[in-house]
Amino acid sequence: MEAKLYVGNLPFKARDDSLQELFAQAGTVVSANVITDRESGRSKGFGFVEMGSPEEAEKAIQMFNGYSFEGRDLRVNIARPREERPRGGGRDRRGGQGGGGNRRY
Repeated sequence: MEAKLYVGNLPFKARDDSLQELFAQAGTVVSANVITDRESGRSKGFGFVEMGSPEEAEKAIQMFNGYSFEGRDLRVNIARPREERPRGGGRDRRGGQGGGGNRRY
């Protein structure tokens, strides 16, 4: 049975392969995914690692929570199940007044 970990405070240049290589020191890594921004492709500073067993996941937490990785102290814990978020219904979340119309400068 696998165990999924949340890994926070990742350096922005972190990639899936570097995360997998690091966590392989604690055991079998089933998957490693750095979450990236859709538009820029830049890391959002967190990711998920799926370890081969709960014991390996616990070992990874012990080894890497607070571990300095490329100058950043990682935050590692068991990932919580994803919460369903309500759909926006087409609402623009950027805020602001919108439009500009026929302004003359």
